[in-house]
Order: sequence, then structure tokens, then C-alpha cells
Amino acid sequence: MSLALEDRAPFLADLAKVFPKDRLLDKAAQLTPYESDALTAFRARPLAVALPESSEEVVAAVRLCAKHKVPFVARGSGTSLSGGSLPIEGGLVIGLNRMNRLLKLDPKERVAVVQPGFINLEVTRAAEPYGLYYAPDPSSQPVSTIGGNLAFNSGGAHCLKYGMTSNHVLGAKVVLPDGEVVALGQESLEAVGPDWLGLFVGSEGLLGIALEITLRLLPRPEKYHTVLAAYDSLEKAGDAVAAVVTSGLLPGAMEIMDQLAIEAAEAAVHAGYPREARALLIVELEGEALEVEAEARELARVIAASGAYQVRLAQSAEERLKIWKGRKAAFSAVGRLSPDYIVQDGVVPRSKLGQALAEIERLSQAYGLRVANVFHAGDGNLHPLVLYDGKKPGELERAEALAGEILRLCIRLGGSITGEHGVGMEKRQYLGEMFAEDDLEAMRRIRRAVDPEELSNRGKMFPGGEAPALRAHGAHPLEQAGVISRE
Repeated sequence: MSLALEDRAPFLADLAKVFPKDRLLDKAAQLTPYESDALTAFRARPLAVALPESSEEVVAAVRLCAKHKVPFVARGSGTSLSGGSLPIEGGLVIGLNRMNRLLKLDPKERVAVVQPGFINLEVTRAAEPYGLYYAPDPSSQPVSTIGGNLAFNSGGAHCLKYGMTSNHVLGAKVVLPDGEVVALGQESLEAVGPDWLGLFVGSEGLLGIALEITLRLLPRPEKYHTVLAAYDSLEKAGDAVAAVVTSGLLPGAMEIMDQLAIEAAEAAVHAGYPREARALLIVELEGEALEVEAEARELARVIAASGAYQVRLAQSAEERLKIWKGRKAAFSAVGRLSPDYIVQDGVVPRSKLGQALAEIERLSQAYGLRVANVFHAGDGNLHPLVLYDGKKPGELERAEALAGEILRLCIRLGGSITGEHGVGMEKRQYLGEMFAEDDLEAMRRIRRAVDPEELSNRGKMFPGGEAPALRAHGAHPLEQAGVISRE
């Protein structure tokens, strides 16, 4: 519920005592860019946007929200693909892009401490001179912030071997919804007591705002071995992933692209993919040279037995980057194939990957709509895009029904309705199909224990009200520029 007109003035007056005029936005034209995140199907107009430049200002804003009972949402670069950083109507947006400093980098301890607005890719750039890097690599890493990555436990192509954001966050200084500042976790890899940090990472902004984040850095791999395998069916590519895992290999990354995604990527970046392939599998080994060379021989045996009709090895760093450039651009490039599409994000067990892909192909034919697939095959994280034309009567409804069927398929096969995009606004209606009501109530009780007024990112994640599958009408401007990708 937004503030009544007569109640807005005192809250804005208090905010004005903390934020100068150029960092407190409340005019219509100033608010418009903040009305949605990277998926623009949902829109809401906030009462105001505050742009803090210090932790003290963030804390002050949260405490004023608690005092006036105004809901708030933290926002970084706005690349959320689930409506997770959608404003609360009549609430406050706390924009964290100016909180973008590297506070500490200790190459000996292999840790970095950053503010929430620090860009993902910049962590690796800062660590590179010391032979270190930050492992989680969402395709939006050139623009997405560490604070947003933490909120949604973001993944990326190379999280198969090294884990998600939660595996690389050691500690966080957090302001809770009532304004209390707490420290969660620590620099040590072995924490003591309850895992409050684990509860906070991936909570989608429902438990407060991170002010400082301590990240684990890893040594850069000595050697990479990148394989591109082409298949005449999507199911064969999916089964090949299961075969690689069964062999005992643990690649740094395993990714699949289907024929539509190949077509789009070739049109966008000319990666040199075989256009006739029904599916491509990218497998990348990384680590010490001797280890990678031994694993490469086993991988060659597995791929040869998987039914690939063409296998290509990257012969240089440039060729490896070209392969990955096509993969990273694929989701953005799909916007070239259709005026509208619905993007989904679900997970199935790796052993069920081939079955899931075959069923998605069947559903695509049954609904008469094309589905492009690009996904993190190694951990079973599907990213199907349902292509449709919103100008044609009935296509939108069919597309939404198909997208919902894919999420229900993931649940039926023992998976999840989201791997890294979060629930946000997009999937609230499906949470009740994945969890029993007692489970949902337990989650709500935890949330209310931290935030009794439900001020922090109110209305997200839990079922209630409208929550259709998100609709993206064409590519987002950042996608058209090739800056972000829908994964």
C-alpha cells in the first residue's frame, strides 16, 4: 500500500535532509527510467528514488522507511530478469550504482571487499594483476552489480565447477529493514554458528540491503581446453551432458545451444558455428596443464561415443573467445528472430536433461510456437525462450501457457522453477506448485521475523495477486546493444 497524498510530504522532507536535490528524484521524468527492470512487462511508479553515495546514507534511507512505514527496494543496474527490482508502487527505490568502490583487495588472502554497486567483471579486472579472478560469470557481468548478483544468487557459464554466487561470498555487512546494521559471515572459509549469510544470499532483497560484500577470489587456471560438438538432435546433446558427468569429469563449463539460438548467434556475432546443427554442446576443461591434458583424452572418448557428427577444438585463445562470444550473445540475439518472446529459467536433474529437451520440443510443436534453448547444461539450468507475435490474436495466451508448461515440467522431473533469475514477480504463482503451503508459511515466518512490516521488496517471491509469465516485447535496449543477455 502506498502512502496517502497527505502522508508523502513528511517522508520526502525527511529524505531531503539526507539527500541533496540531485540525488533525490521525485519528478515524473526522473522516475520513468526506474519503473521496471530488464524485463519491462511489469511497471510500477515509485514515490521517489534516492541515490546514496555511502553506507551511512543507505542506512538513513532504510531507517526513514521504517519510521514512516514506506516500502523500499534496492536497485543496482536493473538487469534483473524476473521483475525482482521492480519498484513498489508509491515506495522508495534506493539506487546503489554510486556505491561502486573496491574497498579492499588482499591477494595473499585471496579476498576482495566491494560495495554493492561494484560491477561483476570489474572484480576480475582488479584481481587480474595478481593472477586471480572472480568465478561467477553471468552474461550480464559487464553491467550487473555484485549486490544484485548476491540478491539472486546469480550463476553463469563457469559455475558448474566453482558454484554459484553463494559459494564465493564470504561475508556481508547488511542493513536490516528496521535499520539495524549487522555483519554476516567472515573472511575465513570456515564460519561458526548459524549460516545467516547463506540465508541472506539469494533472498531477493526481502531481508535487507548489503552495504559491503566480501568475495572469494580464485587463481586463474593455467590451461583451458574448449570443445565445440555438433549434434543432429537436441536430445543427443542433452544425453551427452549426462555422459560427461557420469564419466567423472568436472568441466569448468558445459553449455547447449539449439538451432534457433545458433541461427541468432551467427547473425549477431558470426561465431563460426555450424548452421545446420540441431544442437551445439560447448565443454570447457580448465586447471593445471597436466590435469587438463589427461581429462581432455577422456572427454574426447565420451564425446566420440555421444553421437556428435562434428567436433572442433579451440586452437588458440582467440578461437576460444570467439566460441564463447557466440554463446554469451545468443540470448540477446534471439530478439532478431521474433518481435516478442517469453523467457523462462528452470532446472531439471542432469540425468533428465535429454527427456526435458525432448518434451520441450514436443510442447513447441503442440502449441505451434518456436522455442529457442540456450542454457547451462552442466547444472541442468534451462533457459527456454518462447517466441511469439503479440499482434496475432491468441499467440500471447498460447505462449504464456507453453511457458507455464515448461516450468511445471521442471517440477515434475524433480527440478526447480528457477536456477538463477529468481522468483521475483515472474514466477510467484508457481511457487505454490513447488512447495507445500506449510513450507511457504515457514518461509513467510522467517521473512516476518526479520521484517514484520514487509517493507523490504514487498510483493515479491511469495504467491499472491497477479503474476503471469513475464513478457518481453522485443529486445531490451541493453540487449540490442549486446551488453546483457537473458540468462
